[in-house]
Amino acid sequence: MRLPDGPQTPPFLQLLHWISNPLGFLESCSQRYGDPFSAHLGPLDPIIFISDPGAIREIFTTDSEQFDAGKGNGILQPLLGDHSLILLDGDRHQRQRRLLMPPFHGDRMRTYSQLICQITEQVTSQWQIGKPFSARTSMQEITLRVILQAVFGLHEGQRYEQLRQLMSTMLNSVSSPLSSSLLFFRALQRDFGAWSPWGRFLRQRHQVDQLIYEEIQERRQQLDLSRTDILSLLMSAQDEAGQPMNDVELRDELMTLLIAGHETTASALTWALYWVHQLPDVQAKLRAELDQSGYDPQNPAALSATARLPYLSAVCQETLRIYPVAMLSLPRIAKSPLQLMGYEFSPGTPIVACIYLTHHRQDLYPQPDQFRPERFLERQFSAYEYLPFGGGVRRCIGLALAQMEMKLVLATILSRYELALVGKRPVRPVRRGVTLAPRSGNWLVATQQRPQQAAVSV
Repeated sequence: MRLPDGPQTPPFLQLLHWISNPLGFLESCSQRYGDPFSAHLGPLDPIIFISDPGAIREIFTTDSEQFDAGKGNGILQPLLGDHSLILLDGDRHQRQRRLLMPPFHGDRMRTYSQLICQITEQVTSQWQIGKPFSARTSMQEITLRVILQAVFGLHEGQRYEQLRQLMSTMLNSVSSPLSSSLLFFRALQRDFGAWSPWGRFLRQRHQVDQLIYEEIQERRQQLDLSRTDILSLLMSAQDEAGQPMNDVELRDELMTLLIAGHETTASALTWALYWVHQLPDVQAKLRAELDQSGYDPQNPAALSATARLPYLSAVCQETLRIYPVAMLSLPRIAKSPLQLMGYEFSPGTPIVACIYLTHHRQDLYPQPDQFRPERFLERQFSAYEYLPFGGGVRRCIGLALAQMEMKLVLATILSRYELALVGKRPVRPVRRGVTLAPRSGNWLVATQQRPQQAAVSV
């Protein structure tokens, strides 16, 4: 098998480069070796990176039996568990996906629209005019509360508070480029007690697990068919054989939804706030559209109309294009010889669609480093040219909730506050765990409060 060209430095150094400066790694490889290129980043070597839409289409539309995808995500096992949809393949993956999909149908997502606005108002009401704050911290608090209330059905109480605090602490413990090395290097996954990095993570995870299992047991003992939260819907779901998910499967899927649906949306929202306030023209157009739209957080029909606003949608799309939270699609591992882009890959070869490089192709997105929402109003991009949620049978099941949440949180904030960036230092992307996020810091400030909408009742 002749591999595409790629860096010849030792695999350990390639992995360190990928961990410490992921975009620099991708851009340097793309400029030097072209598309596709290969890289050695761990035990699943070599990994083939592609960004050509035609090749991505071929990968995403090929019979799923041609690839294993779950086993290429072993890095996430400590966070998500063995039964997470992301780590499954074959029939088990198809079963879990069928059970998980109905609660994430677009129509059902609209029932959470007022909840999203209410939580946004609650969190942002803590901002003080003239005092810089961390946009990331606020967005993380909003998205975590949305997940706990929409997915778990937890609105208050001791378990809600414990989960809220523990999830933030646990994720922060493996989020920086340095601490995320715990996920990439198995040799570092050693429990030397509560003061060791991995030991601390394991104890936090155990506490989260206890809370989740307690919640599942209480729900089983006090079954309430009138509840509309996603946990209740998952507990009542049955596969084709009439079997529901067991407690461990429920725990792993809940952790998947908590982590994938909370961290990623928080990063995307933080980027959206940055770009809107970095570019006065974008802010002016977006505010004008929102002011004319009749945005009303108490009216579900008005919120549905808000979520369909063209420029608001384009701002969110461009946010997810320029710095996609997931830089890569989930790896596809060939199960038989595969011909692609003039190469023949042997079984066991992992192939990833590089979302970041695809989103920065000059032939698709002229001036790709420029934030320009208008490009999404001027043309429609295919699912192989624009893929912030991955694609094929591995496309993110929570995309409807994530997109709606982005739009409504942004609309609620801009309807309530005038904001400004603190200083002129640009906000740069950094690694956060396995994702891409804006750098932290208090770089946003509320300068004025707009007339408040009436309180939302849910």
